[in-house]
Amino acid sequence: MSSTSRIPIIDIAALLAGTPADEEAVAQTIGRACRDIGFFYVTGHGIPAALLAEVFRQSAAFFAAPRPIQDPVRYSGPAGNRGHIPLGAETLEPGTPPDHKECYNIGLDLAADDPELLAGKPFRHRNPWPDLPGFRETMLDYFGRVHRLGCDIHRAFAIDLGLDRLFFEGKLDRPMAILRLLHYPAVEGVPPAGRMGAGEHTDYGNLTLLAVDEVKGLVVRTRSGEWIEAPRVPGALICNIGDCLMRWTNDTYVSTPHRVTSPHACDRYSVVFFLDPNPDAVVACIPSCVRDGVAHYPPIVAADYLLSRLVPTYEKAG
Repeated sequence: MSSTSRIPIIDIAALLAGTPADEEAVAQTIGRACRDIGFFYVTGHGIPAALLAEVFRQSAAFFAAPRPIQDPVRYSGPAGNRGHIPLGAETLEPGTPPDHKECYNIGLDLAADDPELLAGKPFRHRNPWPDLPGFRETMLDYFGRVHRLGCDIHRAFAIDLGLDRLFFEGKLDRPMAILRLLHYPAVEGVPPAGRMGAGEHTDYGNLTLLAVDEVKGLVVRTRSGEWIEAPRVPGALICNIGDCLMRWTNDTYVSTPHRVTSPHACDRYSVVFFLDPNPDAVVACIPSCVRDGVAHYPPIVAADYLLSRLVPTYEKAG
C-alpha cells in the first residue's frame, strides 16, 4: 500500500460550496482522517496555483538574500514569533542536534494603532518585512486565503463533532496563526547522528496546512508506529491536526508525530500555515468529546498554551 493511499486525499470543494448535505459528507470524511492517522491531503481548496508558485519563488529569494536583507528581520522571540530564524536555532526533538533548517515566520498583520498591539497583548506584534519587491503583498495574499481555508475546515470539524457549524468561527478570527517559510539546505556527506531537517514532533496548534516542493522529506508515524513518507500530491495541500485541537477534542482527534529528513541532492523548500486560536480563546474539553465523564486536560487560555510550547523549542537550541 502506498503512503498516499494510507493518508487520505479529500476533495473539499463541496465543503466550500456550503450546501448542508455536502458539508456533512465532507465533514464525516475529514473526521475519520482526524481520528485515524491525523493527516490528510486537501484538494479542491481553491488557492490559485500561480499564487502558491509565487510564494515559493519569493521564499527562495529571501533565503538566498544577503545579510543586509535578512538581518533587519531577525526573529522577535517566542512571545512575538515573527521574523527570520537562522539555521540551527530550533530543536524540535529533545536530546538531538539542532534542526538543519531556517525559517521565516509571518503572523497576523496588525495596523500600527491596533489596540491589542498597543497594549502589548501576547502574540500581538508587528511583522518585520524584508526589503524585497512584492514579498509582503504576496505573503499577505496567501495568508488571508489559507486562513479562510483553515476556518472552513474547522467548520467540518464542528459538524463532525456534533457542534454548531460555526463553533470555532469566533475563536479563529484574530488567530495566533503563523505562515512559515522553510528552507532545508542540502546536506553533503553523512550528517551528525540524530540531525534531521526537523526532528520528530507534533504541531502545537489546531491545524496545519502545508505546501511542499518536489523534494521528498516529510515522514509521518502511523498509529501502529510505522513511519511512512508523505510525498507531494500535485495540487494538494497536506493537512494535519495539532496538539491544541487534540486537547480541545479530548483526544478524539489525534496529533501525529512527524519529522523531516535533510535533502542531499538539492535544497528543499516548504510553506506551512499553523492555525492557532485567538490568544484569549479558552481551550476546554468539548462536551461531545467527553467519554466516561473524563476530561483529560484542564481548560487553558490559548496564548498561555502556545507560549508553553514555543519557549522550550528555542531554549533547547541554545
